[in-house]
Amino acid sequence: MKKLIALVVAVLLFLPFYSCEKEETPNTHYLILKFKFDPTQERLNNLGQIASVPTGHAAQSPVFNTISSHYVELAPTANTQLGQGTILYHAPETIAGGANAIDFNQAKVVAEDEVFLKIPLKQVAAGSYQWMRVSLSYQNYRIAVRHSGADYLGTLASFVGFKTYITNHSIGNNFFTVNGNRAQGYWAFALNDFPYSSSGQAPEGATTVPNPLAATSPIPAGSCVVTGQFAVPLQISGNETNDVVVTMSLSTNQSFEWIDTTPDGKYEPSAGESVVDMGLRGLIPTYVK
Repeated sequence: MKKLIALVVAVLLFLPFYSCEKEETPNTHYLILKFKFDPTQERLNNLGQIASVPTGHAAQSPVFNTISSHYVELAPTANTQLGQGTILYHAPETIAGGANAIDFNQAKVVAEDEVFLKIPLKQVAAGSYQWMRVSLSYQNYRIAVRHSGADYLGTLASFVGFKTYITNHSIGNNFFTVNGNRAQGYWAFALNDFPYSSSGQAPEGATTVPNPLAATSPIPAGSCVVTGQFAVPLQISGNETNDVVVTMSLSTNQSFEWIDTTPDGKYEPSAGESVVDMGLRGLIPTYVK
């Protein structure tokens, strides 16, 4: 009898630990979002149509280091209005600079193929999604620059969100103090191997934001909500047995554009050549289940 009692006590003591272990390792699957940068992808305009570089301008395909997004949404159809789809992500905002703006201090900045967002699939509304919208806010990339007949490499930090509150930011050992809001198109630049840096502002409305749904689902002026279509609609059932990995492929095809006053196809700011466009040139979302 004593042995039986001891056995029962041991089983009762074991059960709580067994239950806790079950609760701590649920069979959860995730929606995972990553970025890809493609210089060979089609170069699109604001309406999602193929576009060439205008006469008198020049452009190059920058080599991306990092990127950040302010907003991500899945849209069921071409008629789904912005904000009425399934919102997956909305970055922190602040009024520290006066008007409401993206808070760069809290931005999540990632490199290519790094996880930008990972959320349980049970948090994503079940349905069929044909389109994806990604509001980009920050880009960091390498560009080629000419000065006094010599070519150099430099890094450009480009803020393309509707408005961004920045205390300070840096490019390598170069620090830029702002302490305020900056409109879409603010940029800062530094040479990679020489002590030179500068900053400026692209013209209002000059940033390209491809939206093939402009006729049925427009986006606000000054925003950077790039829209792209899945080749095969993304189906979310809520009963997935694997993670769903979505890759947001962005076109960097001649996405850095300037007025080529020389003209020689070389970006030469010391000769008065000014940046006119830093917008990405298209979005193609794909997924793997």
